[in-house]
Amino acid sequence: MAPGDLERILHGLVTGQDERILSGPRGGNEDAVVVRFPPGMALVQTVDFLTPMVDDPFCFGQIAAANSLSDVYAVGGEPLTAMNVCCFPARSMDPAVLGAILKGGLAKILEAGAVLCGGHSVEDPEIKYGLSVSGVVDPDKIATNRGLQPGDALLLTKPIGAGVLATAVKAGRPGAANYEEQLLHWCARLNRGGAMAIRELGLKASTDVTGFGLGGHLLEMAQSSGVCAELDLAAVPFFPEALELAALGLLPGGSVCNRNHYLPRTRVAHGLEDLRVALAFDAQTSGGLILGVPQHRLAQAQALLLAAGDLAVCIGRAVQALPGGPFLSIV
Repeated sequence: MAPGDLERILHGLVTGQDERILSGPRGGNEDAVVVRFPPGMALVQTVDFLTPMVDDPFCFGQIAAANSLSDVYAVGGEPLTAMNVCCFPARSMDPAVLGAILKGGLAKILEAGAVLCGGHSVEDPEIKYGLSVSGVVDPDKIATNRGLQPGDALLLTKPIGAGVLATAVKAGRPGAANYEEQLLHWCARLNRGGAMAIRELGLKASTDVTGFGLGGHLLEMAQSSGVCAELDLAAVPFFPEALELAALGLLPGGSVCNRNHYLPRTRVAHGLEDLRVALAFDAQTSGGLILGVPQHRLAQAQALLLAAGDLAVCIGRAVQALPGGPFLSIV
Protein backbone atom coordinates (compact mmCIF):
# COMPACT_ATOMS: atom_id res chain seq x y z
CA MET A 1 0.00 0.00 0.00
CA ALA A 2 1.34 3.42 -0.91
CA PRO A 3 2.35 5.65 2.02
CA GLY A 4 -0.17 8.27 0.94
CA ASP A 5 -3.03 5.75 0.98
CA LEU A 6 -2.04 4.59 4.46
CA GLU A 7 -1.86 8.15 5.75
CA ARG A 8 -5.36 8.87 4.44
CA ILE A 9 -6.73 5.69 6.04
CA LEU A 10 -5.11 6.42 9.39
CA HIS A 11 -6.14 10.09 9.44
CA GLY A 12 -8.47 10.58 12.36
CA LEU A 13 -7.86 7.10 13.78
CA VAL A 14 -5.03 8.13 16.08
CA THR A 15 -6.82 9.89 18.91
CA GLY A 16 -5.61 13.02 20.65
CA GLN A 17 -2.91 12.80 23.27
CA ASP A 18 -4.14 10.67 26.15
CA GLU A 19 -2.64 11.36 29.57
CA ARG A 20 -1.70 7.68 29.82
CA ILE A 21 0.61 7.97 26.78
CA LEU A 22 4.06 9.43 27.50
CA SER A 23 5.40 8.89 23.97
CA GLY A 24 3.71 7.44 20.93
CA PRO A 25 2.35 7.79 17.41
CA ARG A 26 0.98 11.32 17.74
CA GLY A 27 3.45 13.88 16.41
CA GLY A 28 6.62 11.87 15.93
CA ASN A 29 5.25 8.65 14.36
CA GLU A 30 7.09 6.55 16.94
CA ASP A 31 7.23 2.80 16.31
CA ALA A 32 6.79 2.09 20.02
CA VAL A 33 4.52 3.64 22.61
CA VAL A 34 5.35 4.40 26.24
CA VAL A 35 2.37 4.17 28.58
CA ARG A 36 1.94 5.18 32.21
CA PHE A 37 1.06 2.05 34.21
CA PRO A 38 -1.37 2.12 37.16
CA PRO A 39 0.42 1.30 40.44
CA GLY A 40 -0.50 -1.92 42.21
CA MET A 41 -1.96 -3.58 39.10
CA ALA A 42 -0.85 -6.61 37.08
CA LEU A 43 -0.46 -6.70 33.30
CA VAL A 44 -2.77 -8.69 31.02
CA GLN A 45 -1.60 -9.21 27.42
CA THR A 46 -3.36 -10.90 24.52
CA VAL A 47 -3.51 -10.86 20.72
CA ASP A 48 -6.08 -12.23 18.28
CA PHE A 49 -7.28 -11.59 14.74
CA LEU A 50 -9.98 -12.97 12.43
CA THR A 51 -11.12 -13.33 8.87
CA PRO A 52 -14.48 -11.61 8.16
CA MET A 53 -17.65 -13.30 9.41
CA VAL A 54 -19.99 -10.55 8.15
CA ASP A 55 -20.02 -8.54 4.92
CA ASP A 56 -20.04 -5.01 6.34
CA PRO A 57 -16.42 -3.90 7.00
CA PHE A 58 -17.27 -1.53 9.86
CA CYS A 59 -19.29 -4.27 11.59
CA PHE A 60 -16.47 -6.75 11.02
CA GLY A 61 -14.03 -4.33 12.64
CA GLN A 62 -16.29 -4.05 15.69
CA ILE A 63 -16.66 -7.82 16.06
CA ALA A 64 -12.96 -8.54 15.60
CA ALA A 65 -12.01 -5.88 18.14
CA ALA A 66 -14.55 -7.12 20.69
CA ASN A 67 -13.19 -10.63 20.21
CA SER A 68 -9.62 -9.44 20.87
CA LEU A 69 -10.66 -7.48 23.97
CA SER A 70 -12.55 -10.44 25.40
CA ASP A 71 -9.55 -12.29 26.83
CA VAL A 72 -8.78 -9.31 29.07
CA TYR A 73 -12.35 -9.29 30.36
CA ALA A 74 -12.30 -13.06 30.90
CA VAL A 75 -9.74 -12.73 33.69
CA GLY A 76 -11.56 -9.78 35.27
CA GLY A 77 -9.28 -7.15 33.76
CA GLU A 78 -9.80 -3.82 32.04
CA PRO A 79 -8.24 -2.97 28.64
CA LEU A 80 -5.61 -0.24 28.78
CA THR A 81 -4.06 -0.04 25.29
CA ALA A 82 -4.67 -1.65 21.90
CA MET A 83 -2.72 -1.97 18.65
CA ASN A 84 -4.22 -2.87 15.28
CA VAL A 85 -3.08 -6.06 13.55
CA CYS A 86 -4.31 -6.26 9.96
CA CYS A 87 -3.73 -8.06 6.66
CA PHE A 88 -5.28 -6.51 3.57
CA PRO A 89 -5.22 -7.05 -0.25
CA ALA A 90 -4.25 -3.46 -1.02
CA ARG A 91 -3.65 -4.08 -4.74
CA SER A 92 -7.07 -5.54 -5.43
CA MET A 93 -9.44 -3.87 -2.94
CA ASP A 94 -10.51 -0.31 -2.24
CA PRO A 95 -8.46 1.07 0.68
CA ALA A 96 -11.70 2.56 2.02
CA VAL A 97 -12.67 -0.96 3.08
CA LEU A 98 -9.64 -1.11 5.37
CA GLY A 99 -10.50 2.33 6.69
CA ALA A 100 -13.99 1.15 7.62
CA ILE A 101 -12.60 -1.95 9.37
CA LEU A 102 -10.19 0.16 11.43
CA LYS A 103 -12.93 2.64 12.32
CA GLY A 104 -15.11 -0.21 13.56
CA GLY A 105 -12.25 -1.47 15.68
CA LEU A 106 -11.58 2.00 17.07
CA ALA A 107 -15.22 2.34 18.10
CA LYS A 108 -14.88 -0.72 20.33
CA ILE A 109 -11.48 0.32 21.69
CA LEU A 110 -12.96 3.64 22.79
CA GLU A 111 -16.07 1.94 24.19
CA ALA A 112 -13.76 -0.25 26.28
CA GLY A 113 -12.02 2.86 27.65
CA ALA A 114 -8.70 1.85 26.09
CA VAL A 115 -6.42 3.94 23.90
CA LEU A 116 -5.29 3.05 20.37
CA CYS A 117 -1.49 3.11 20.21
CA GLY A 118 -0.81 2.26 16.56
CA GLY A 119 -0.41 -1.16 14.97
CA HIS A 120 0.99 -3.08 12.02
CA SER A 121 -0.31 -4.00 8.57
CA VAL A 122 0.74 -6.58 5.98
CA GLU A 123 -0.39 -6.95 2.38
CA ASP A 124 -2.17 -10.30 2.07
CA PRO A 125 -4.68 -11.86 -0.36
CA GLU A 126 -7.14 -12.41 2.51
CA ILE A 127 -8.50 -9.80 4.93
CA LYS A 128 -7.60 -10.40 8.56
CA TYR A 129 -8.03 -7.98 11.45
CA GLY A 130 -7.72 -7.93 15.20
CA LEU A 131 -5.92 -6.32 18.10
CA SER A 132 -2.96 -6.75 20.36
CA VAL A 133 -4.34 -5.68 23.73
CA SER A 134 -2.70 -4.83 27.03
CA GLY A 135 -4.91 -4.58 30.09
CA VAL A 136 -4.67 -4.24 33.83
CA VAL A 137 -6.07 -6.42 36.59
CA ASP A 138 -5.98 -6.43 40.37
CA PRO A 139 -3.66 -9.36 41.15
CA ASP A 140 -5.97 -10.35 44.02
CA LYS A 141 -9.08 -10.43 41.79
CA ILE A 142 -8.10 -12.66 38.88
CA ALA A 143 -10.40 -15.35 37.46
CA THR A 144 -8.95 -18.29 35.51
CA ASN A 145 -10.20 -21.42 33.78
CA ARG A 146 -8.70 -23.40 36.67
CA GLY A 147 -10.96 -21.93 39.33
CA LEU A 148 -14.14 -24.06 39.17
CA GLN A 149 -15.23 -25.71 42.41
CA PRO A 150 -17.84 -28.47 42.90
CA GLY A 151 -21.23 -26.82 43.40
CA ASP A 152 -20.46 -23.73 41.31
CA ALA A 153 -23.24 -22.64 38.96
CA LEU A 154 -22.23 -22.10 35.32
CA LEU A 155 -23.47 -18.78 33.92
CA LEU A 156 -23.36 -17.98 30.19
CA THR A 157 -23.52 -14.38 28.98
CA LYS A 158 -24.18 -14.67 25.20
CA PRO A 159 -26.22 -17.04 22.97
CA ILE A 160 -24.68 -19.98 21.09
CA GLY A 161 -24.79 -20.64 17.34
CA ALA A 162 -22.82 -17.73 15.90
CA GLY A 163 -20.79 -20.08 13.69
CA VAL A 164 -23.93 -21.39 12.03
CA LEU A 165 -25.34 -17.89 11.48
CA ALA A 166 -22.04 -16.67 10.03
CA THR A 167 -22.01 -19.62 7.63
CA ALA A 168 -25.53 -18.71 6.52
CA VAL A 169 -24.42 -15.11 5.91
CA LYS A 170 -21.46 -16.23 3.80
CA ALA A 171 -23.73 -18.58 1.84
CA GLY A 172 -26.18 -15.75 1.09
CA ARG A 173 -29.10 -17.63 2.60
CA PRO A 174 -32.52 -15.94 2.73
CA GLY A 175 -32.60 -13.87 5.90
CA ALA A 176 -28.85 -13.21 5.78
CA ALA A 177 -29.36 -9.53 6.67
CA ASN A 178 -31.24 -10.55 9.82
CA TYR A 179 -28.51 -13.04 10.77
CA GLU A 180 -25.85 -10.38 10.28
CA GLU A 181 -27.80 -7.98 12.49
CA GLN A 182 -27.96 -10.59 15.26
CA LEU A 183 -24.26 -11.33 14.92
CA LEU A 184 -23.43 -7.63 15.20
CA HIS A 185 -25.62 -7.22 18.28
CA TRP A 186 -24.05 -10.08 20.21
CA CYS A 187 -20.58 -10.66 18.75
CA ALA A 188 -19.65 -6.97 18.82
CA ARG A 189 -20.82 -6.75 22.43
CA LEU A 190 -18.02 -6.29 24.95
CA ASN A 191 -17.74 -8.78 27.80
CA ARG A 192 -17.19 -6.00 30.32
CA GLY A 193 -20.31 -6.95 32.31
CA GLY A 194 -18.82 -10.34 33.08
CA ALA A 195 -15.51 -8.75 34.06
CA MET A 196 -17.35 -6.43 36.43
CA ALA A 197 -19.07 -9.42 38.05
CA ILE A 198 -15.68 -11.13 38.49
CA ARG A 199 -14.24 -8.09 40.26
CA GLU A 200 -17.24 -7.18 42.39
CA LEU A 201 -18.07 -10.71 43.54
CA GLY A 202 -14.55 -12.09 43.70
CA LEU A 203 -15.28 -14.87 41.19
CA LYS A 204 -12.39 -17.25 40.58
CA ALA A 205 -13.51 -19.20 37.48
CA SER A 206 -14.08 -17.80 34.01
CA THR A 207 -13.36 -18.40 30.34
CA ASP A 208 -14.67 -16.95 27.10
CA VAL A 209 -16.41 -19.05 24.45
CA THR A 210 -14.64 -18.86 21.09
CA GLY A 211 -13.28 -21.32 18.53
CA PHE A 212 -13.66 -24.54 20.54
CA GLY A 213 -17.35 -23.92 21.12
CA LEU A 214 -19.28 -23.99 24.38
CA GLY A 215 -18.66 -27.69 24.96
CA GLY A 216 -14.96 -27.54 24.15
CA HIS A 217 -14.19 -24.56 26.35
CA LEU A 218 -16.34 -25.93 29.16
CA LEU A 219 -14.57 -29.30 29.01
CA GLU A 220 -11.13 -27.68 29.11
CA MET A 221 -12.22 -25.41 31.96
CA ALA A 222 -13.48 -28.39 33.96
CA GLN A 223 -10.40 -30.50 33.25
CA SER A 224 -8.09 -27.66 34.29
CA SER A 225 -10.09 -27.31 37.52
CA GLY A 226 -10.24 -31.03 38.26
CA VAL A 227 -14.06 -31.11 38.27
CA CYS A 228 -16.83 -32.33 35.96
CA ALA A 229 -18.95 -29.71 34.17
CA GLU A 230 -22.57 -30.83 33.98
CA LEU A 231 -24.16 -29.03 31.01
CA ASP A 232 -27.96 -28.78 30.94
CA LEU A 233 -28.54 -28.85 27.17
CA ALA A 234 -32.16 -27.67 27.45
CA ALA A 235 -30.98 -24.50 29.23
CA VAL A 236 -28.44 -23.45 26.57
CA PRO A 237 -29.62 -20.22 24.87
CA PHE A 238 -29.18 -20.92 21.15
CA PHE A 239 -29.76 -18.22 18.54
CA PRO A 240 -33.39 -18.67 17.40
CA GLU A 241 -32.53 -19.80 13.85
CA ALA A 242 -29.40 -21.78 14.69
CA LEU A 243 -31.04 -25.20 15.01
CA GLU A 244 -32.99 -24.78 11.78
CA LEU A 245 -29.91 -23.67 9.86
CA ALA A 246 -27.78 -26.45 11.31
CA ALA A 247 -30.42 -28.95 10.21
CA LEU A 248 -29.96 -27.62 6.66
CA GLY A 249 -26.27 -28.54 6.80
CA LEU A 250 -24.87 -25.12 7.72
CA LEU A 251 -22.80 -26.36 10.66
CA PRO A 252 -19.31 -25.01 9.77
CA GLY A 253 -16.29 -27.25 9.38
CA GLY A 254 -14.65 -25.97 12.56
CA SER A 255 -17.73 -26.90 14.55
CA VAL A 256 -17.73 -30.42 13.09
CA CYS A 257 -14.05 -30.76 14.06
CA ASN A 258 -14.87 -29.60 17.60
CA ARG A 259 -17.64 -32.17 17.93
CA ASN A 260 -15.47 -35.00 16.60
CA HIS A 261 -12.61 -34.06 18.94
CA TYR A 262 -14.50 -33.40 22.18
CA LEU A 263 -17.51 -35.72 21.98
CA PRO A 264 -15.51 -38.95 22.62
CA ARG A 265 -14.36 -37.32 25.89
CA THR A 266 -17.91 -36.35 26.88
CA ARG A 267 -20.66 -38.29 28.60
CA VAL A 268 -23.98 -37.65 26.82
CA ALA A 269 -27.26 -38.60 28.46
CA HIS A 270 -29.49 -40.98 26.52
CA GLY A 271 -32.25 -39.45 24.40
CA LEU A 272 -30.72 -36.03 23.71
CA GLU A 273 -31.15 -34.58 20.22
CA ASP A 274 -27.98 -35.14 18.16
CA LEU A 275 -28.28 -31.75 16.45
CA ARG A 276 -28.45 -29.87 19.75
CA VAL A 277 -25.46 -31.79 21.04
CA ALA A 278 -23.52 -30.92 17.87
CA LEU A 279 -24.51 -27.26 18.18
CA ALA A 280 -23.09 -27.18 21.71
CA PHE A 281 -19.69 -27.48 19.99
CA ASP A 282 -20.38 -24.78 17.37
CA ALA A 283 -17.27 -22.62 16.91
CA GLN A 284 -18.02 -19.12 18.19
CA THR A 285 -16.53 -15.75 17.35
CA SER A 286 -16.48 -13.22 20.19
CA GLY A 287 -18.77 -15.37 22.31
CA GLY A 288 -19.78 -14.74 25.88
CA LEU A 289 -18.13 -15.68 29.15
CA ILE A 290 -18.71 -18.83 31.17
CA LEU A 291 -18.59 -17.79 34.81
CA GLY A 292 -18.27 -20.25 37.68
CA VAL A 293 -20.39 -18.78 40.48
CA PRO A 294 -20.75 -20.09 44.03
CA GLN A 295 -24.43 -20.72 44.77
CA HIS A 296 -24.62 -18.01 47.43
CA ARG A 297 -23.46 -15.46 44.81
CA LEU A 298 -25.70 -16.66 41.97
CA ALA A 299 -28.54 -14.14 42.38
CA GLN A 300 -26.07 -11.25 42.69
CA ALA A 301 -24.13 -12.34 39.61
CA GLN A 302 -27.27 -12.67 37.51
CA ALA A 303 -28.51 -9.26 38.62
CA LEU A 304 -25.18 -7.62 37.70
CA LEU A 305 -25.10 -9.26 34.27
CA LEU A 306 -28.70 -8.43 33.45
CA ALA A 307 -28.20 -4.81 34.54
CA ALA A 308 -25.27 -4.66 32.10
CA GLY A 309 -27.48 -5.94 29.27
CA ASP A 310 -25.91 -9.41 29.09
CA LEU A 311 -27.52 -12.80 29.30
CA ALA A 312 -27.23 -14.49 32.69
CA VAL A 313 -28.37 -18.02 31.89
CA CYS A 314 -27.51 -20.83 34.28
CA ILE A 315 -26.52 -23.67 31.93
CA GLY A 316 -25.40 -26.20 34.51
CA ARG A 317 -23.06 -26.75 37.43
CA ALA A 318 -19.69 -28.09 38.41
CA VAL A 319 -19.71 -31.43 40.23
CA GLN A 320 -17.09 -33.72 41.70
CA ALA A 321 -15.16 -35.49 38.95
CA LEU A 322 -14.87 -39.26 38.94
CA PRO A 323 -11.37 -40.75 38.73
CA GLY A 324 -10.38 -40.69 35.06
CA GLY A 325 -13.21 -38.38 34.04
CA PRO A 326 -15.22 -37.54 32.04
CA PHE A 327 -14.84 -33.81 32.62
CA LEU A 328 -17.95 -32.88 30.62
CA SER A 329 -21.38 -34.39 31.03
CA ILE A 330 -24.27 -33.26 28.82
CA VAL A 331 -27.66 -33.94 30.38
